[in-house]
Amino acid sequence: MRAKNWLSAFVLAWPLASAAENAAQGLGALLAPPVPPIEVQAFDTPNDDGGSITLTWPRDRQVSENAIYQVAIADAPSGPFRVAVEVAATENLMSEAPALFGHGADLENRHYVNVEQFAGAGGKTPLEDGKTYYFHVDVRSAGGAIRGKVIVNAESAGNFFNRAKTNNLVLCLVFSGLIMGYIGIARRRELKIRRIAGLEALDEALGRATEMGKPVLFIHGLRGMDSISTIAAVNILGRVARRTAEFETALRVVAPDPVVMSVSQETMKASYVEAGRPHDFNPEHVFVASTEQFSYAAAVEGIMVRDRPAAHLMMGYFYAESLLLAETGSTIGAIQIAGTDAFTQLPFFITTCDYTLLGEELYAASAYLSGEPRMLGTLKGQDMGKAIILAVLVVGTILATWGMPQLTHVFTPY
Repeated sequence: MRAKNWLSAFVLAWPLASAAENAAQGLGALLAPPVPPIEVQAFDTPNDDGGSITLTWPRDRQVSENAIYQVAIADAPSGPFRVAVEVAATENLMSEAPALFGHGADLENRHYVNVEQFAGAGGKTPLEDGKTYYFHVDVRSAGGAIRGKVIVNAESAGNFFNRAKTNNLVLCLVFSGLIMGYIGIARRRELKIRRIAGLEALDEALGRATEMGKPVLFIHGLRGMDSISTIAAVNILGRVARRTAEFETALRVVAPDPVVMSVSQETMKASYVEAGRPHDFNPEHVFVASTEQFSYAAAVEGIMVRDRPAAHLMMGYFYAESLLLAETGSTIGAIQIAGTDAFTQLPFFITTCDYTLLGEELYAASAYLSGEPRMLGTLKGQDMGKAIILAVLVVGTILATWGMPQLTHVFTPY
């Protein structure tokens, strides 16, 4: 009976002893002072313009989360060393900086830090390229700081080429090659592009104005010449001005600011000269109505009501004034063709105008109207580039779903 009680007590005490032993080991690990890293590497920071040195060392998972790594720097191996950068024990993993170190499974197990300043007696100053600096990595915890025994050195230098942006260079060369190739094809044979109803109706609108003896009103959006939509609108204006010059039809152009007005005047002048009617060009037909949104809209509406143009061409980027302009034009019975890349305003133009150029149709208009090989080739090259991007998106999505994100790494911008 006594033997049985003794055995039962032993069985019950064994797990408690094991738990106590494990707790003692864990407590000993917590109380043990952290050890500074030994495998420290220092080198010039890649893909930069100089003035930076990178240090890396292995991640020690036994170090407390509250510990701090201190990177000390000196300009001589004998010191004096002063702390330049501090890094938490759980932060600055190499996997967090793919632009510098790429992608790899082992990057989760190494720390890194970029040192860009020298901590001298007079304070911190930027690193000098070509000068050797010396480092050691200390570790500081609740028990105090322990100095690292390993001293490494490196020099900073500017890099001629940023290898992290190689994918950008490759994509640029591929798309440029597509555009140049299609321009060459367009010079040898005719390239067909999709029919755009709004541009097909342009001659109809200009012919209607000519028959009625009324002017054509060209209305710019509210953005300046730094906007792609305004540049596209000016290109369309050049084609419209040439046709109105051939038809001897009056063309009025309303601009939102003096810069757009000046560019539109020069564009119209060149078109009239190209049509052989330079004497018909009147710079006063291109004017600024107002630089404020609703003052601009009110002025244009007044022109519509007073002059009653036979055709309204609204091209560019529009805001809330789009519905005011289109509704007023609709009430006077003018044929209206609008084009904008402002997706918030497209519904208003679609419901009130006869024809609407949707988004990128505005950009393609100049190539569509001119038929020039350079413009057509550029347009077809861009379309092929978009097709490649769509294919890459589909393939990348499938591969990422299967746990293979390598393709997304190739197209990641850094």
